[in-house]
Amino acid sequence: MVQPFLTASSLDLPAKVCVVAFSVAIPLLASLVVLNRQEAFRRRATRSVVAQLTRVVAQTCAFVGVVAGFWHILWIAGVGVLASGLAAVAVHSASYWRLERDQAPTPQEGEEPGAAEP
Repeated sequence: MVQPFLTASSLDLPAKVCVVAFSVAIPLLASLVVLNRQEAFRRRATRSVVAQLTRVVAQTCAFVGVVAGFWHILWIAGVGVLASGLAAVAVHSASYWRLERDQAPTPQEGEEPGAAEP
């Protein structure tokens, strides 16, 4: 998506936003891929606040880059990507919280599975 902007003689505002957003997102997303491989190897997820913040920043910048890229092509396409992206986040959030709420609680450390609470 950024490739056409690399050789352009001048860029409008949406194109500049697209390039800057992807220039931030790409290295952060690459570091998260490496972290994901390490988490898979260790079979546990990190609890690092820095990793969580990096995920938020990287995903937000990638989304802003896509919206700005489509906005550069045709503003209504940018609005469409923005609206559908926000709807997708709402659907994902609602579904995620519903799945978490409906999940049976896991036994606490030291308790026997299946033991009833007093």
